[in-house]
Amino acid sequence: MSVTRSRILGCGSYLPAKCLTNSDLEKLVDTSDEWIVQRTGITQRHVAADGEFTSDLALEAAKAALANAGVDAQEIDLIILATATPDNTFPASAVSVQAKLGIHHGFAFDVQAVCSGFVYALTTADAYLKAGLAKKALVIGAETFSRILDWTDRTTCVLFGDGAGAVVLEAYEGEGTTADQGILTSHLRSDGRHKEKLYVDGGPSTTQTSGFLRMEGREVFKHAVGMITDVIEDAYAATGYSSEDLSWFIPHQANRRIIDASAKKLGIDPTKVVTTVDKHGNTSAASIPLALCQAVTDGRVQRGDLILLEAMGGGFTWGSVILRW
Repeated sequence: MSVTRSRILGCGSYLPAKCLTNSDLEKLVDTSDEWIVQRTGITQRHVAADGEFTSDLALEAAKAALANAGVDAQEIDLIILATATPDNTFPASAVSVQAKLGIHHGFAFDVQAVCSGFVYALTTADAYLKAGLAKKALVIGAETFSRILDWTDRTTCVLFGDGAGAVVLEAYEGEGTTADQGILTSHLRSDGRHKEKLYVDGGPSTTQTSGFLRMEGREVFKHAVGMITDVIEDAYAATGYSSEDLSWFIPHQANRRIIDASAKKLGIDPTKVVTTVDKHGNTSAASIPLALCQAVTDGRVQRGDLILLEAMGGGFTWGSVILRW
């Protein structure tokens, strides 16, 4: 029996020109390259220039994804932008991208699930495509986390970076088997009891300011590995696949130790894990599409490959997607 699937036609990414190394940070706060690398695996991150906004990063990633997919912008009737750092409180930054692409039809909106944002946005786009509410979608993860960092807090400012990644999705009729291209299963979770462990201490309704990121690092690490396990086990149960069947594991790029511990707990071969955290830092909702695009660009990801995406972010939110490239 045929079923409607959402398959990825192409991807694109964008990183701001300015690169901030660990050595650069040594001049800003009491830290060291050795300390940062040992605890996070990060050596550098990119930072948006003055006057360069989240929608600007998103636009460049979107244009690259459209070119990679061979799709004209006018074919897009849905844009979902995952971000925790929008240009404005409103309107959604997605409509700015829509306007800059010259698209005057369809609909566009933002999704806010912090580091899980891209997984949430991909799952949401999949639902709209399968429901027949759109035919082709742009799903983007874009962040300018440098704007909400306290650059005197050495425990957080060393972790994050700016960037954007995007994919083009198309609805098509699959055969209804796990051999189909596209998104095979998605699983999302949240638990608001953990809000205080990772949050921004501002907002329009509370402080009338954007605020700064605050994090209890040890608590986040403690929960991260355990929480993602349930959504991945659900994904395996839904598809009949296991860690051995995966071609690639592309997790949220928060911390190299979390990535390694997660892969080990799930029994995933380390050679199948895509990591970019060393060069990008934690780019929140942008991290998964940035890593995916890197693996596609360098030839690791090939058509037919089975890919597991997973992420966890503030809230807490977390989720997984299994797709066939």
